[in-house]
Amino acid sequence: MKLSPLYPWASASRRLADLNGFWKFQFDPESSGEVEGWTKRLPAPVFLPVPSSFADFFTDKDFREYSGDFWYATEFFVPNEWQSREISLRFAAATHRAVVFVNGQEAAAHEGGFTPFVVPLGKTVKWDEPNTLTVKCNNELREDCIPIGITATLQNGKKMAKPYFDFFNYAGLLRPVTLIALPKEHITDFTVRHELSGNKALVHYNVETTGDNNVTVAVFDEDGKQVAAGEGKDGIISIDNARLWNVRDAYLYKFVFRITDGGTIIDEYSEDIGIRTVEVRGTDILLNGKPVYLKGFGKHEDSDINGRGYNPAVIKRDFELMKWTGANSFRTAHYPYSEEIYQMADREGFLVIDEVAAVGMMTSTLNFMDAANGKPTAFFQKETTTRLLKNHLAAIEELIRRDKNHASVIAWRLANEPETTDESALPYLEEVFAHARSLDAQERPCTFTSLMTATPDKCGCVQLCDVVCLNRYYGWYVKGGYEIGDAENWLRGELEGWKNKCPGKPFVFSEYGADTDGTLHKLPSVMWSQEYQIEYLDMCHRVFDSFDFIKGEQVWNFADFQTTEGIMRVDGNRKGIFTRSRQPKAAAFYLKMRWENLPCDYKANNSNK
Repeated sequence: MKLSPLYPWASASRRLADLNGFWKFQFDPESSGEVEGWTKRLPAPVFLPVPSSFADFFTDKDFREYSGDFWYATEFFVPNEWQSREISLRFAAATHRAVVFVNGQEAAAHEGGFTPFVVPLGKTVKWDEPNTLTVKCNNELREDCIPIGITATLQNGKKMAKPYFDFFNYAGLLRPVTLIALPKEHITDFTVRHELSGNKALVHYNVETTGDNNVTVAVFDEDGKQVAAGEGKDGIISIDNARLWNVRDAYLYKFVFRITDGGTIIDEYSEDIGIRTVEVRGTDILLNGKPVYLKGFGKHEDSDINGRGYNPAVIKRDFELMKWTGANSFRTAHYPYSEEIYQMADREGFLVIDEVAAVGMMTSTLNFMDAANGKPTAFFQKETTTRLLKNHLAAIEELIRRDKNHASVIAWRLANEPETTDESALPYLEEVFAHARSLDAQERPCTFTSLMTATPDKCGCVQLCDVVCLNRYYGWYVKGGYEIGDAENWLRGELEGWKNKCPGKPFVFSEYGADTDGTLHKLPSVMWSQEYQIEYLDMCHRVFDSFDFIKGEQVWNFADFQTTEGIMRVDGNRKGIFTRSRQPKAAAFYLKMRWENLPCDYKANNSNK
């Protein structure tokens, strides 16, 4: 198994075959498949689409709630004329872990459900005849892997997911599977870092290959005109009068990397890249040296029937709705999203806070309540912590290697609501932050989201953050309804504390929201009504506007999404500004009016303008 940071594009030297479609599928509740020979043939399969989540296809609740091993199987064909090439399979995501078998032989294993991996086929492949591909996946939650939870066994012997997070544990082959044929000598990765010098852009680049032949780089503008070139695996490309990538004003150059031997092109790979810089200076977040104010959403990859599966139609709809509201940003809560979403963000000029799947770092299956009441759980003192850290660091490396060249990605979020009120969190997160910073050539800001009880006097880790991100629900989980006036006072009081504790740092509200029934109107308002959602948001914004160091607001959530069952959830989390079917609630019109009238450099420090 290899990491796979490069997106699979075809070129003059690269061949791709799409393996998506209907695959055979079978649950394996006894984990007996390998012993019984399922690596070669599934005994009683049904057919399921790939990519997708499996949970919402079935009418039997046991299938929807299934936890354990499950298998996929298909066949693929490799033409004889590809024998001179390196053949591999690329899985864009297999949630949460997978073992891949080709023609009955184990070919690779991968832990982590949201980043891609490649399976070199080598001698296992058959030429000009069908090859059997089987994948054993497992979606059980554990305390030593991310996202975090446990898997319980009910009295009837069936397993059940008990997440320490508040979204449904969708699983399967969630994203595309591709057969790839590359030249033996090929490009495996590249990295770019941008520097601005007057009207010039200096692009520092590094290209990794499997051989020693020469590398060239050609840069083309959006009209197809070549504007710069470089030679060698490392170098600096100078682009005169560079058109910079900007907020909601994207411009992408095409970088074409080639391995050459004399006049012969051995391999070619291209990528559309936006040129921009990101930094934090004082309380400002700067893009190309100019302050930006984040307006947008926390989101989920979540849609009806398809669950968390790759869904290009929903991706398109979501971006159109975000543009309609006047948003300019979103966070990939609570895991890395499909690569195509970042490509769309690059094209549309959206700012993305990119999040690793480190969610659930508090021992609680009622996390949304326990996060608000301060229940101590000593999460980072468990015997599983060492194994968890190892998996967490690996997931960060896979995330950054995959997404490091996207102009849209402006920050790394390394954990969501970790229990930073416990002193054992600090050494853990120190290692996490140091690892992330060592991997990113662009030196993007790093952060985590602070849970509600990690107030200024109790959080022991906020000093690690370049940007401080707060998840706060005053007016919902705390002091809701008629007590909203007290909620406003509590929120203001906490922010005064942060102002004193972290002077000179920008803050972003990475979650704030109120559950809302999209059909309920009530005058006077009550909690769950659309009127109350607007009153709640208006209260929060009134507070945000009165503190200069608040440099962003990302409401929770863009759209209603599925969760586990419970008396606090009505068929999912209803904090969406849009319904799960992507229709607006009244709050969508309220946000549109606000965000369209907030300038991009709202509350900028005058010295950074």
